[in-house]
Amino acid sequence: MTKKMRRIQSMDELLGLEEEEAQEKAERTELSPAKNGIEYLPPTAIRMFQNHPFHLYEGDRLKELVDSIAENGVLVPVIVRKIEPDADGYRYEMLAGHNRRQGAIQAGLDKIPCIVKENLSDKEAWVYVIETNVIQRSFSELYPSEKAAVLSMRYSRVISQGKRNDIIAEIKRLEGEVMQEEGTCGNDFHKLKSREALGAEYDLTGRMVANYLRIHELIPALKLRIDEGEITLACGVTLSYLIDKDQETVEQVLKDEKCKMTPQNASELRKKGGSLDEETVRQILCSSKKPSVEKRVTYRIKPDIYQKYFSEQTSQKEFEQIVDQALALYFANRQTVN
Repeated sequence: MTKKMRRIQSMDELLGLEEEEAQEKAERTELSPAKNGIEYLPPTAIRMFQNHPFHLYEGDRLKELVDSIAENGVLVPVIVRKIEPDADGYRYEMLAGHNRRQGAIQAGLDKIPCIVKENLSDKEAWVYVIETNVIQRSFSELYPSEKAAVLSMRYSRVISQGKRNDIIAEIKRLEGEVMQEEGTCGNDFHKLKSREALGAEYDLTGRMVANYLRIHELIPALKLRIDEGEITLACGVTLSYLIDKDQETVEQVLKDEKCKMTPQNASELRKKGGSLDEETVRQILCSSKKPSVEKRVTYRIKPDIYQKYFSEQTSQKEFEQIVDQALALYFANRQTVN
């Protein structure tokens, strides 16, 4: 008997789009619902997120947070996920609230309010970590390595766009923000899968997105050097093509010899990649180092410091004039005291 073939009902079915949408819908339903009941856990019982890509508060900013928590407690619950006990006995991992955890520990709090997520995959947990930081801070304020982490997660499409939108909506609800209605496919950039489409969201060119994606391949120590201005973004892109072992060798020599990385010696290191030892790296980085009679020191002011005194409307010229006058007054007072 001839088997009767089922009639195709639509063009979407013919192209396989219905099956793709059904699969994405199934993925989204697997996302565990938020356990919005607040649990109080010791901050020391929650481990940091593994390979957390964002800088934590330091100095005065951390001190202000510690003082606030000591006086008022942790007002906004952190978000954690329940994990299998690790080698150190941790049963919870921080997703959102690393600074609050750190501040609570220093303030001596026994417990902090937590929203506990269960049955999250590592990929889903990664989206929580990335998106909470992007929501709380402007993308333009992020360090280069932090921008690289955000763009890498978006470009690689760690999870479906629909599920990502669900997580963002949940985070904003937990943060008490109002979210405008979004379609489940957002801007559909993952369908375009282009650096230009992603860059348009963050006012970046496709080339800049490609550079940040390369930066994400660096070891943490070299990323930190880029964030602190010791290595340029261009040099970082070149070094990102080295295997981790070679990158670690370069980092060790930079730490020991205090050599300066230039585009020329970065390119030379890349050419010799795969066979780098400390002596080879030292020769490349330090052979052209000229003894300087007058060494010019460059100082970098962290945003945490100047944002306390200057607004976005302050021009560069006005900023320089105020700093110059403040330093002149400071040193004049020092001479008077001495």
